Amino acid sequence: MPRHDIIVVGASAGAFDTLKQLVAGLPADFPAAVLIVRHIAPQGPGLLPEILSAVGSLPAVQATDGDALLPGRMYVAPPDHHLLVEPAGIRVTRGPKENRFRPSVDALFRSAAFAFGSRVIGVILSGYLDDGAVGLWAVKDRGGVAIVQDPAEAVYPSMPNHALRNVAVDYVVGVRAMIDLLIALTQEPVTMEGAAPMAKSMEIENRIAMGENALDAGLLTLGSLSPYTCPECHGVLVQLRDSGPARFRCHTGHAFSLNGLLAAIGESIDKTLWGTVRVLEERLLLLQQMEEHARDIQAEHLAIMIVQQINAAKQHIQIVRQIALSQASLSSEIEGQTAINQYQEPS
Repeated sequence: MPRHDIIVVGASAGAFDTLKQLVAGLPADFPAAVLIVRHIAPQGPGLLPEILSAVGSLPAVQATDGDALLPGRMYVAPPDHHLLVEPAGIRVTRGPKENRFRPSVDALFRSAAFAFGSRVIGVILSGYLDDGAVGLWAVKDRGGVAIVQDPAEAVYPSMPNHALRNVAVDYVVGVRAMIDLLIALTQEPVTMEGAAPMAKSMEIENRIAMGENALDAGLLTLGSLSPYTCPECHGVLVQLRDSGPARFRCHTGHAFSLNGLLAAIGESIDKTLWGTVRVLEERLLLLQQMEEHARDIQAEHLAIMIVQQINAAKQHIQIVRQIALSQASLSSEIEGQTAINQYQEPS
């Protein structure tokens, strides 16, 4: 009888030490494959496999496309690539970013749920925003087990909080208890009891992450066009309609949750506002230079007119700067309060 032999782990900010502690506690004969996505910079050196191998009994490798999926081994997503799984083994792709991340926790979890169903255990650790909530929902929807690090223990509890809000999580535990829990769960046989029928969206989104053209994969059949544009490529976003958490995809494949889209739009606004400040300041410098020139040629009437424009330009710069500063503060407050509210509500 099959057992829980596929463990997928999503980690981001604040999860480095937690990952090391978790890995150090797993025994050498651990009977499951462990796949890890940790958000890192695209240019990162990808040293996590060596670090995890050094602290634990299980060997860790940076995943490569076509690797066999073996129990007792850890596979780490390489920088700027999605780590995915299918029945034949490991897939490493450069599919579209999801919530501005590649590798994406959601993409890994969804592929595991699609390929292995109830054999999967999904684990969400510390991190900012909500990558992993949609993926953990897919794991749970297909009959797998959903585990979330106790937000009180997480350095950045936003990822655990969002998972708790969107998923009927099975276990909320600290990392020490998580080690014993994983060991126990891998000994239990699995059944398809409680698993929902395969969602059409899960298959199509998995194909997109694998690198298939989103339109050819059938994206437009999953929802309706929204009034929003993709912050990555400016294509129109489709709002997906299924029983999972609300999310969007553009026709090139980029994916966003509600919170991910808000954060991305906030970044776009931030760039636009500070770009506007830059242009206004350049105009101010040119006006000041023109005033000096007007005074040098004793064109006092012209100089007075330019001074009026200088004063107006300074006011405009101050207004836009204040908007830029307050917009950044508001985005942070909304995200922080959303996470707090979601943790306080029953999950």
